[in-house]
Amino acid sequence: MSSTQILPVRTESTPPALNASPLETGWQRQGKLWSNLRELCEVLRIPASSASLIADEELLFQHVQFKTGQRIHTIGQPFDALYIVHSGFLKTVLIDEFGNEQVLSFPMKGDLFGVDGIHTRRYASEAVALSNCDLILLPFKKLTALGRIHLEFEHSIYSVMSRELVREQAMISMLGALSAEARVARFLVSLSDRYADMGYSSRLFNLRMTRHEIGSYLGLTLETVSRTLSAFNEIGLITVDQRSIGIKDPEALKTLRRLPPSSARAKQVASRKARQQPREASQRSGAPCEAFPTAV
Repeated sequence: MSSTQILPVRTESTPPALNASPLETGWQRQGKLWSNLRELCEVLRIPASSASLIADEELLFQHVQFKTGQRIHTIGQPFDALYIVHSGFLKTVLIDEFGNEQVLSFPMKGDLFGVDGIHTRRYASEAVALSNCDLILLPFKKLTALGRIHLEFEHSIYSVMSRELVREQAMISMLGALSAEARVARFLVSLSDRYADMGYSSRLFNLRMTRHEIGSYLGLTLETVSRTLSAFNEIGLITVDQRSIGIKDPEALKTLRRLPPSSARAKQVASRKARQQPREASQRSGAPCEAFPTAV
């Protein structure tokens, strides 16, 4: 795949070039085409005070759209830009000589990726859209020039890069210290928190990644991930409906170390059903149930 073409700034009324690259012609033409610096800062969740020093119309950053399954950049592709997720979900992966994938991260709204290309001027990983995505291009030359003028903005970008590094370090630490069940539990808690940061429900959300991709990210097999999600559903920590996840007990997920043995889980399930039966009977009859009041 060729290097991503960074197009010159133009107004939204300017028509696309007739000799547009294959990548450009593959972009969807709906949605937002440009963001100013203040909007870029808002997406990254960093202070926009430095953006006020620049007139909105003087510095614009292009949006590019990718469809589910499209690659944003590949391993070894020449590095020319960072990417900011405006909407959508992605994965970054390493691919070995046998074609096996190792998932490194799941960028979402407000995340910055492509940083691994700075060192060698070639991307060290591959980024793939897990859903239709709207990304903001941050050309590296433009970033460095902007940083020389506005040090506060440059420091904020470094803070965002550090934020991503801290998340990766936390994942590495988790993989070495936690059981398989605890890894899946912390992953769900992390997703819940990230959905909340994006302004979505933290208690009910869809998994944009497959069980296999979750397993690759957590160092687990697909079967282990599926079995663990089923066990969490069984004991009432979550609800599972294909890719839809409902978080029922976030505190338990945060502190879970290991699942109880299957025999103990069976007793827990039986006990919970026994407690629910009087409540359900009361709801059918319309009479109050004092022993098991309805939770508010």
